[in-house]
Formats: sequence, C-alpha cells, structure tokens
Amino acid sequence: MSSPKPLLIRGRAKVVPVADVDTDMIFHNRYLHIIQTAEMGKYIFGNLKGYEQFPQVVRPGDILIVGHNFGCGSSRQQAVDGFIALGLAAVIGASFGAIYKRNAVNAGWPLIECQSILHSGIIDDMEVEVDLTTGEVRKPGGGLLIKGKPLTQVQKDIYFAGGLLELAVIQR
Repeated sequence: MSSPKPLLIRGRAKVVPVADVDTDMIFHNRYLHIIQTAEMGKYIFGNLKGYEQFPQVVRPGDILIVGHNFGCGSSRQQAVDGFIALGLAAVIGASFGAIYKRNAVNAGWPLIECQSILHSGIIDDMEVEVDLTTGEVRKPGGGLLIKGKPLTQVQKDIYFAGGLLELAVIQR
C-alpha cells in the first residue's frame, strides 16, 4: 500500500500573476481532441502570452501561484488535468472561477484560496511550503508568508482518494 498523500507540500513556486486567466488560455480549444491526460501537460498556457514555454520550465512538485479569477470561462477539465499531467503539486490563487475550482477539487488537485497571494513576497522559483490543513504558506523551515483558506474535510477526503470518482468507489 502506498503512503498517504502529504498535507504539507514543499515545492518551487511558479508564479503567473495574471488576472482573469480563462480556460482557453490555460488549454486552448484547438487541443480538445486530446483525450490522454498524460499528453495534456505540454499544451498548458499555450494561449497565454508570455507563458507559452511554461510546460518546459516546470518540474514535478512545483506549486502554481496565480491571480484573481483563475480558470474562469468554460468547464473544460483539461485545464486542470494538464497541470496534474505536468506534476504540479498544488495551486494557490487569489480566487478561482467556480467551475474550475470544482473541477480541481473533484480531480483531487489541492487548491488553496488566498486573496493576497500575489502580495505575499513569493517570487518565481522560490521554495515554499503549503500546509493544506491550515492554509499557511511558509518559507521552508518556518517563517509564515501568508495564510489562505485550508482544505475542508471533504476536499481532503477527495484529495487522499485521488479524485471524487475514486472516493465514490472507496465509499461503496
């Protein structure tokens, strides 16, 4: 049996300080024919000016830091699954589009809301720790940078199960 997923995630911040990034900027509609989740990552931010090379610069375990209303627009699941395919450990955002937030939670991808995250002093490639239980974002080894909303118990259950569908199977 594998070990449980961590509630304390440590990784390199990848900051995208752009407001109102919609799902078409995250995963352009010209790629919607791609159905293999593992293939989706290479198309992330292909339609967001200045971030087209994002898939080449991120590493598994990185933590995405985003601005206000991230993931607004359509309900395309690829806009979540592409980040998971790249191995991003979590996303912290000022706010999220409602459908995007639900898709991320349902996929078991940790999502922390923190209105002032872009004013926390976190810069690109800075190492940070995110405590999913408290919502705290710290420098490694301590030093609180900012506090966001922690995961609810339901979000943690879905995260530990690996997604909402897996949780439903476990609960049967």
